Amino acid sequence: MAVIGAGPAGAATAIQAARGGARVTVFEKASPGRDKVCGDGLTPRAVAALGELGVDLAGAHRIDGLRMIAGNTRRELLWPANNRFGPHGAVWPRRALDRHLVEAATEAGAEIVWDTEVMPALADDGTVVGVESLTRGERWQADLVVLATGAPGAAARMLGAERVDSEPFGLAIRTYAPSPRHGDRHLEACLTLRGAEGGWVPGYGWMFPAGDGTVNIGVGSMSTMKGFRRLNLNQLLNDYRELVAAEWELGDYLERPRAWRLPMSAVRRHGPGWAAVGDAAGLINPMNGEGIDYGLESGMLLADLFMDDPAGAPGAYDRVIGERFDGFLRTGRRFSFLIGHPWILRNGLRLAVGTQAVANITLQVMGNLIDGDTPGAASRVLSVADRGLKLADPLLRRTRAAA
Repeated sequence: MAVIGAGPAGAATAIQAARGGARVTVFEKASPGRDKVCGDGLTPRAVAALGELGVDLAGAHRIDGLRMIAGNTRRELLWPANNRFGPHGAVWPRRALDRHLVEAATEAGAEIVWDTEVMPALADDGTVVGVESLTRGERWQADLVVLATGAPGAAARMLGAERVDSEPFGLAIRTYAPSPRHGDRHLEACLTLRGAEGGWVPGYGWMFPAGDGTVNIGVGSMSTMKGFRRLNLNQLLNDYRELVAAEWELGDYLERPRAWRLPMSAVRRHGPGWAAVGDAAGLINPMNGEGIDYGLESGMLLADLFMDDPAGAPGAYDRVIGERFDGFLRTGRRFSFLIGHPWILRNGLRLAVGTQAVANITLQVMGNLIDGDTPGAASRVLSVADRGLKLADPLLRRTRAAA
């Protein structure tokens, strides 16, 4: 097995496959210790996946719940104790998280090749048969090539695993700042953001306490908003900082804010000899921009299927991922077109935290606690909402605000 990318999805694939006895090589174009720009928040779902991988979270800062803010309304909720993933999340800067995952992959027997960018190697019939480095002139054979490249790049374009042009995507920006509240046990999400011109932004601002003297502060937005192409992320972040600086006693930014793209769909996520995991497969919740948990789960799933049937793994993987995630992620994409209309966004976000019952459902959505296997009221509500959004979706897309 050859894995392109040493982030959470790639490392999880390597750990699971190597522990199962497969020969695994992970190719990472960056150097050891590279820092991936990210919000650093880990949902209870992600914590459960890391536990399954045997990764020690002793260095992570425990998070017990979510504080949601919409205008003057605040709700501070604990992660539900009865969910199947456990009662707590965490904040763990990606430099540390990724290092621990790569170390676990190495201990499991996987080989990590740093500073090496590779592309899929194709047979005459288009089957992926390995990877090759164009700069080093080397080729490695593999029974399965795993795309764990994050936001689609050259390798994804080569295999047709690009984002669906008609579907939404997100942009986010983050940095770190010192705060005496770095030990807070709640993630904080402000759901009512305004852009420089006063318009509502479909996204949210976050304060994620890291427990190390700092907080991860950031903002994100969906491509469905009016004027998206003109959105100044740095200005949006600075405006949000002004909103929270006094309450969090924020110091100056510790580094230059860095932005990244969030793909939320994929034209293809598998083919002969290859499969995509995590962000490369479009597995990001459109309602919160989170995807680490999906990356870990999809990587482990693909590795297990590969061990059972190497040739049939890509197709089986695509079917299981579809059953588990496609419905919920489709609902999220439809919802993003809904809140791309300012008047709906303005009233809908207040509703999201307006009552305890609705806030509890919002909590499960924001915590990635719902998918095709989830029982209970929240899943039923999302199913009903999806049927309504399906009917409204063509109109919402036609009348979406010009980006």
